[in-house]
Amino acid sequence: MSTKEKMASAEAKVEEKIEQSKDTRILAAIGYLWILCLLPLLGKRESAFAQHHGKQGLVLTITSFIIWLVAWVPFIGWIIGFFGTIGLIALAVIGIQNALQGKYWEMPVLGQYAKRIKL
Repeated sequence: MSTKEKMASAEAKVEEKIEQSKDTRILAAIGYLWILCLLPLLGKRESAFAQHHGKQGLVLTITSFIIWLVAWVPFIGWIIGFFGTIGLIALAVIGIQNALQGKYWEMPVLGQYAKRIKL
């Protein structure tokens, strides 16, 4: 991707940030609440903003399920489960905050997996 294309893409995202309705921002924020990630994914298919946050919510949901399974392992699983859950809650809160502000935000580490989801 050339520099011009990257700048055009960044400008489009800024413009879309301005155009986000309150309903879209709220629906995108709801997408970080585990299984409710399906609401923006299925309800706002035309909104790239809602899809972006919904996909990140889907990755959080899948990761929380994996952490829940690992937490069943005695001792080390409990520790991973505890700290993993705290990390996921922190990511969800930050995601909700950014969605309500109308910002595109990519989660550290897990955000790259959300980009790969094609719906």
